[in-house]
Amino acid sequence: MAIKPVSVGVVGCGNISAAYFNASKKFGILNVVACADLDMERAKAKAAEFGVPRACTVKELIADPEIEIVLNLTVPKAHAEVNLAALKAGKCAYTEKPFAVTREEGAKVMDLANAKGLLVGSAPDTFMGGGIQTCRKLIDDGWIGRPVACTAFMLCHGHESWHPSPEFYYERGGGPMFDMGPYYLTALVNLLGPVRRASAATRITFPERTITSQPKYGKQVKVETPTHIAGVMDFECGAVGTIITSFDVWGHGCPVIEIYGTHGSMRVPDPNGFGGQVFVSRPGSGWGEIPLAFGYVDNNRGIGLADMACALRTGRPFRPDGNLAFHVLDIMQSLHEASDKGKHIELKSRCERPEPLPLGLMPGKLDL
Repeated sequence: MAIKPVSVGVVGCGNISAAYFNASKKFGILNVVACADLDMERAKAKAAEFGVPRACTVKELIADPEIEIVLNLTVPKAHAEVNLAALKAGKCAYTEKPFAVTREEGAKVMDLANAKGLLVGSAPDTFMGGGIQTCRKLIDDGWIGRPVACTAFMLCHGHESWHPSPEFYYERGGGPMFDMGPYYLTALVNLLGPVRRASAATRITFPERTITSQPKYGKQVKVETPTHIAGVMDFECGAVGTIITSFDVWGHGCPVIEIYGTHGSMRVPDPNGFGGQVFVSRPGSGWGEIPLAFGYVDNNRGIGLADMACALRTGRPFRPDGNLAFHVLDIMQSLHEASDKGKHIELKSRCERPEPLPLGLMPGKLDL
């Protein structure tokens, strides 16, 4: 029996939107019927480029009775506002990361979704890619024994040299933890489970940044959020995690993610992508590459949205859901608060590890 595609409206036609417009063509469950942006000309341009039937205002899109899921690709500080508007209109909401910029905003979204019986979810969905899914199976199958510790590093010098509008990276809800942390933390929660407490130290190294990309070359940006965060996390499984995210580093030689177990170690590929290389080291042997056991190794941003659409049609759970996204938000805010308060923060949120993808799943299938 054929499943009717889910009608999707896209709010926000900026830098990341192209990946989602392309993804809609890979998954038969998705049908993008409209797009909107504060800049109507930009919405019209994206509609023409990707064959979207209609460009309209945000208000018109959210009021459209045809649309079942609002895909929220706005800047982080607008995520909660747009999600709440979509839910109030009776629509499910899937947002780019982060889920919200504060725990309080995220809780409002979760409470409203639960009260109305609607689905909410959030990127990143890269943990559903072949690289990290292979790591998940190796851990679940005991290849490295019981996880003892993990490390994660995302170090660069910011985005003002290449992004056309990089200001939001240095505003509230930006910074390296809220920008890139969701990729790393979502991957780690998928692999190891939820975090129970966190501690960190943070700093702002450069109070102002100068944009060197076009079209805003030379503009000065005041930095409102920490740009170097060094955190420690205690996972409920007993593992101790170290994470450093930074926009203050010119170069480094740190691994992306490594997991250390009682019987071996694992190198996890970059969680900002879907594929990559997986390596395992066990007693008596060096690092050996493990072939990827799952598909979805190319840029499949939107697989999480497709998983949500399948859940909407079938009633089953989906993987990048609001509980996972809210827990990741809680971890990030707790790391910032731990530095501000000089103490460990006990997390109140919890989530289940997402279900792994089934072996042999072919790209584009509805049984995600």
